[in-house]
Amino acid sequence: MTKVDDLDMIILSELSQDANISVPRISKKINVNSSVVYSRIKRLIKRKLIERFTIVVNDRELGYTVKALTGINMDSKMRDNVIEELMKIPEVREISEVTGRFDIIVTMYAKNLDEMHRLISERLGRIQGVQRSESFIEMKRTTKPMPYKPAK
Repeated sequence: MTKVDDLDMIILSELSQDANISVPRISKKINVNSSVVYSRIKRLIKRKLIERFTIVVNDRELGYTVKALTGINMDSKMRDNVIEELMKIPEVREISEVTGRFDIIVTMYAKNLDEMHRLISERLGRIQGVQRSESFIEMKRTTKPMPYKPAK
């Protein structure tokens, strides 16, 4: 495990809240010289503590108002086929292999409940190797930034 100090954690926390924040703005916010913040960010990238800077797409603004997490049980011999077929579905955003009662959890977005119903019953249900699925429709999401409290 790579060691990080309080300043690294503060910078990571700020970037996790807004990856688009400028170095001068971070430096002003945390009261540290810009050149120090810049070099710390470069070091965090080099040490692979920051893998990449990315965006968060507002799916609702694109019309995708329904999100479902679908747990799937599959024939283990058909694992590769199931994942390959799921990846072909544009509405599938993420596939996680998990422990517990499901083999995988699939995150999907649709424009409405009818579209989600078709997606689950017609697309997922017809993939060879899918034995059973159970879907959970997201009602509300609450997120929080990476927690950090400096050592005292």
